[in-house]
Amino acid sequence: VQLQASGGGLVQVGGSLRLTCAASGRNFHKYVLGWFRQAPGNEREFVGRVRGTGKNPHYADSVVGRFTISRDNANNSVYLQMDSLKPEDTAVYFCAAGLRLGENTSDYNYWGQGTQVTVSS
Repeated sequence: VQLQASGGGLVQVGGSLRLTCAASGRNFHKYVLGWFRQAPGNEREFVGRVRGTGKNPHYADSVVGRFTISRDNANNSVYLQMDSLKPEDTAVYFCAAGLRLGENTSDYNYWGQGTQVTVSS
């Protein structure tokens, strides 16, 4: 599976962005898709993930109620809708695919290249 994230950019506090992760390869519907982010000097951290069916996405506490993950298996895509953005959301955002329902980077085998999100105050 190859992944490519897009949709990042510069947004003001309280604004919204929608990230897209486009996948190529077979059996996309079998993979758990996760979103992670990494700010300068920090480790890569879990943002959220969605199972192959698209049901019951799970989020990090820091983004609950503000971020929403959805997926479109027909188009091999997963989305991260980010609302009420805060300066602390500034990071490079990565999408990842794996077969385990987890929150650790080691749970995911395939990674996209990342897209920069900058929230200005």
